[in-house]
Amino acid sequence: MGRFAEYDKFDAMGLAELVHKRQVQPSELVEEAIDRIERVNPQINAVIHKMYDYARKTAQWDVPDGPFKGVPFLLKDEVNAFAGVPLSSGSRFLKDYVPDHDGELVKRYKAAGLIILGKTNMPEFGLMPITEPELFGPCNNPWDLSRTAGGSSGGSAAAVAARIVPIANGNDGGGSLRIPASFCGIFAMKPTRGRTPVGPDYSEVMHGLTCCHALSVSVRDSAALLDAVAGPDVGAPYYAAPPSRPFLAEVDASPGKLRIAYTARPFVPATVHQDCLKGLKETVELCRHLGHDIEEGTPDIDTPANVRAATIMIYGATMAAIRDCEVLLKRKATSRDFETATWLAALMAKYHSSDEYARAVDSLKLTGRRVGSFFEKYDVLLTPTMAVPPLATGALSLRGMQGTAARVIARLNAGLVLKTFGTVDAAVGQTLSVVPFTALFNATGQPAMSVPLHWNEAGLPIGMQFVGRFGDETTLFRLAGQLEKARPWAGRVPPVNATSK
Repeated sequence: MGRFAEYDKFDAMGLAELVHKRQVQPSELVEEAIDRIERVNPQINAVIHKMYDYARKTAQWDVPDGPFKGVPFLLKDEVNAFAGVPLSSGSRFLKDYVPDHDGELVKRYKAAGLIILGKTNMPEFGLMPITEPELFGPCNNPWDLSRTAGGSSGGSAAAVAARIVPIANGNDGGGSLRIPASFCGIFAMKPTRGRTPVGPDYSEVMHGLTCCHALSVSVRDSAALLDAVAGPDVGAPYYAAPPSRPFLAEVDASPGKLRIAYTARPFVPATVHQDCLKGLKETVELCRHLGHDIEEGTPDIDTPANVRAATIMIYGATMAAIRDCEVLLKRKATSRDFETATWLAALMAKYHSSDEYARAVDSLKLTGRRVGSFFEKYDVLLTPTMAVPPLATGALSLRGMQGTAARVIARLNAGLVLKTFGTVDAAVGQTLSVVPFTALFNATGQPAMSVPLHWNEAGLPIGMQFVGRFGDETTLFRLAGQLEKARPWAGRVPPVNATSK
């Protein structure tokens, strides 16, 4: 079958336009993308389930006439079921689970004309800001193969950065779109809570902290895809109010003179790397140059209370996920079915009462009230996306005696030891210190985007996070379009990529 040699010159919307004009066939795009997976994936380990037969059949016979007709696409291996394809969530306990139905978002992707080629790598249950599952192995960053692509949507980010596909699915419960976007030098928008569907298998994920969207090279692809899939599905408990016009129309619209606050002060205890501070300083100057009013400012939040609430929610959600898996597979789980860190987090849930969990949920949701008042004064908040440049693979792993002790405790189910000595709390704190800017806006439900505006002296990408008011992706897409024109990034391609034969 033929391939499309000029694939690199176009984003997803550009490829779809060629298909609609019959200047290229969907089958050519699919073959090009498959070839790219085969050439680059052995180095980055981004794609863990290949769906080539389905993609080829769809490209030949059954491509809906949607806005992304014929465009190759990848699906993160979590939340969104695809009938007949494993849905493992990065866990060996679920490695043989195959759903018999499509999730609502998958149905909408198909209706938009996207052709799904495979599923992407992620950490177990999406718990970590890195993608290093024991089941599939680490996903390597195409900017430096010794470093992580980030997580939890790391496989999708690495595939887009390496130019396997121009856009790929991900989700975000604490930064899982924005973290790998920052590490991989691409764009990601976390939509407003309730903007995209998670049914029929979920009412909401993590009490609404988690939402689904995509990672992309271009801003307009993200906006157009959100237009294509946004809106409530049957039985949704709530949904974000629709915009007054399509998000795609906003990308080329002027944002006007925005009131932008910026801060380098993390929302959980952390030390911010100088490279991230430098990127923030340069971005502040860029925004000022573009005519925006920008000043230092940060929301007033109760950091210790937020950290405690988030920690309790993580423990409870992990235990709940394991219990759900047991019901799904009709068998009891043991410590050997899960990674040590996952099992230890679940053990900790036993030492927090139901009222503690309920109060933790309420505490995080009430944070949205405090932060909302901050946005009565400002249109946008600017922060670094991450506290650090891309991490070395294994940097967050339990090692040496600490790792050995953790494994023994997990096997013995000795959760009381963990609670007494604070072992897991300390590990969670270490992990949150790497991502101290992102999770707050999952709690508040606000839209937030990571924009690839800075690279350090080592050539590694450093993303900048912009946060908007609840329901106001419009302002963010306008600003993103302006930033993309001022500092275009599409030409920045990592050393490991699929553009060269």
